[in-house]
Amino acid sequence: MSFVRHLVAGIVLTLSAACAPLAPESPSSVPESATGDEGLLLQPASFTEIPGWTGGRQAGVLGAFLRSCAKLDNRLGDNLFVKNDPRFGRYVDWRLICAEAARQPAAHDGLARAFLVRNFRPFQVVAEGGLKQEGLFTGYYEAEIRAARVSSARYWVPVLGKPRDLVTMNLGQFRENWKGRTLAGRVKGDRLIPHASRHEIARGALKDQHLAFLWADDPVDLFFLHVQGSGRALLPDGSVLRVGYAGTNGHPYKSIGKILIERGEVSREAMSMQAIRQWITNHPDQGLALLNENPSYVFLKAYKGDGPLGAQGVPLTPGRSLAVDSKFIPYGVPLWLDTTDPVDPEQPLRRMVVAQDTGGAIRGPLRGDLFWGHGQVAEHKAGLMKQTGGIWLLLPRPPGS
Repeated sequence: MSFVRHLVAGIVLTLSAACAPLAPESPSSVPESATGDEGLLLQPASFTEIPGWTGGRQAGVLGAFLRSCAKLDNRLGDNLFVKNDPRFGRYVDWRLICAEAARQPAAHDGLARAFLVRNFRPFQVVAEGGLKQEGLFTGYYEAEIRAARVSSARYWVPVLGKPRDLVTMNLGQFRENWKGRTLAGRVKGDRLIPHASRHEIARGALKDQHLAFLWADDPVDLFFLHVQGSGRALLPDGSVLRVGYAGTNGHPYKSIGKILIERGEVSREAMSMQAIRQWITNHPDQGLALLNENPSYVFLKAYKGDGPLGAQGVPLTPGRSLAVDSKFIPYGVPLWLDTTDPVDPEQPLRRMVVAQDTGGAIRGPLRGDLFWGHGQVAEHKAGLMKQTGGIWLLLPRPPGS
């Protein structure tokens, strides 16, 4: 009992220092249009108000949506889909919608559109008391590294699995207003303390745990795989091994792109993943030190599956899976994304997507990261994407409406 009490006390002190002041507890009931934690507001809308809705290719989202449906907990019945927030409906509402979605014909946009209109009501996501309707939308992809199962002169960069002493805690289980936050570290005595940083790991802090299950040939490629959260390891025999997120060291994510902008090395307008890679190529002596300025480190694991797994635990669908801040938007919710094409910003990018993932840099209700798939085209689009845009949540219609 003393250990648990001291551990929880340590968590409270850590969060109080990092996150104070804390917002009040969520109310037990929330009206249809209500301001939530940190200014979240869902503004009722009509489908005719959604830009591009009539000409959209809605059928393309059904496969991704059904993957999320498979994660519904059938035991929860009439429980609210989101605790203390009736706006998102109940589990039974979502199960009924999922059952109808499974009966929809593939590749028929008109029928898919009618299905969505029949079962959902759209709400525009706004923030700051309704004054903000647009946010930042970036892209990510399934990165690739060249790797081997045994280290050598060529394959020298360890790809680390989850440390045995890593402890990850879901803080929403302790306080309602900590929902969507996690804390990771290691236990020392009766305290939870920070785990090794990226710089410390690079210097061998975890060497004695023998966590490497692959060895990569390029630390920069591995860094960007960490940023993406998952990827493909191309092995010397031509086979491909998928690797995905197993845990994080708990340190905050720090953008090395932002560091380069602040130092005047790359302009804000020219910043992209490609620009970061080029800077590191041009400054090899400083490149590794730059990577280590991001203290966050992602531990990986090998897995089999149809695609990279998102935080919801389902394979991601290229162009249809969106990483969100799960503190505001729960996994499995369909959304309409209205932004612009990263390659040709004059062209709109409007489509149905599903909230299925999250990321260390995804913070706030109007922040998203679109999954583009794998390969050079996906990497190019993801690296360029930093568009402004808006989103509409589709939430279940009340029974009988």
